[in-house]
Amino acid sequence: MNKGQLVEAISRDAAITKTQAQDALDAFVKNVQTSLNGGDKVTIVGFGTFSASTRAARVGRNPQTGKPINIPAKKVAKFSAGKALKEAIQ
Repeated sequence: MNKGQLVEAISRDAAITKTQAQDALDAFVKNVQTSLNGGDKVTIVGFGTFSASTRAARVGRNPQTGKPINIPAKKVAKFSAGKALKEAIQ
C-alpha cells in the first residue's frame, strides 16, 4: 500500500474527503517527525512506538572495490510494533 492508497482507505473508513484524509496523514507524519527530532518517543497503544536512535560511526566496504570506507554516525528512526499489531498480523 502506498500513500495514495492509504489516503483513499482512510477517507473511505472515516467517511471524510480525500483532502481531509491527506491533511490528517500529513499532520500525523509531521508531528511524529517533530517529536523524534526533539528526542521524544511516540507511542500509540495497540499499534507501536516510534523512536529515534543514533547509529555509531563505522567502517564499511565498497562493494565494487572492496576498499574500506568510513560511514559517519547518524540518527535513524525506529518502529517497534505493539502487542495488538503483532497479534493482528499472525
